[in-house]
Amino acid sequence: MTRSTIRNTVGAMRRQAPAAARNRQPILDVLRPRLPARGLVLEVASGSGEHVVHFAEALPGLVFQPSDPGAEARASIDDWVRTLALGNVRPALALDAAGDVWPIQRADAVLCCNMIHIAPWEAAIGLIAGAAHVLPTGGTLYLYGPYRREGRHTAPSNEAFDRDLRQRDPAWGVRDLEAVASLAEDRGFGSPEIIDMPANNLSLVFKRL
Repeated sequence: MTRSTIRNTVGAMRRQAPAAARNRQPILDVLRPRLPARGLVLEVASGSGEHVVHFAEALPGLVFQPSDPGAEARASIDDWVRTLALGNVRPALALDAAGDVWPIQRADAVLCCNMIHIAPWEAAIGLIAGAAHVLPTGGTLYLYGPYRREGRHTAPSNEAFDRDLRQRDPAWGVRDLEAVASLAEDRGFGSPEIIDMPANNLSLVFKRL
């Protein structure tokens, strides 16, 4: 999902991302047995908000904290929450993954979908550093998106997507799974559980050691 795929809906603030409608249920199927029954879940780069409201509806025992650096995205998130009358989703926070200080002190899980390839590498560094700071021992960091494995793309479509991203911004691009895992290990996470997802994406599930 890219920011350009998010389009306005009938509401002035609520937005839709076609990819979110396709992948939110497969992501939920991975998250359901891996998130705690109770606790606070921080989503970084919530985008339109369609992921977080889908998860919150399905997992009412959890409290979700969405976030995004963009004001329009935060307005969309809050509009979705109001529309669906969800009591277990907090107002969206202004959070830049690459920022030195996050506006939240603790969470039991951190989720981030489709961000690190549509951002400079510094965002991935900040995301993992921030997650390490807010998560307790045993806390979950979940990442979703396309990755290269052993220096190779997993599908021709991912290679074409990577080329398109780098043409749009040389700092963007599909990341090497091994580089992300190494970054997480350096911040106190274990090796990731890797789950194949539709459309040549991967779920990476890290546990804080």
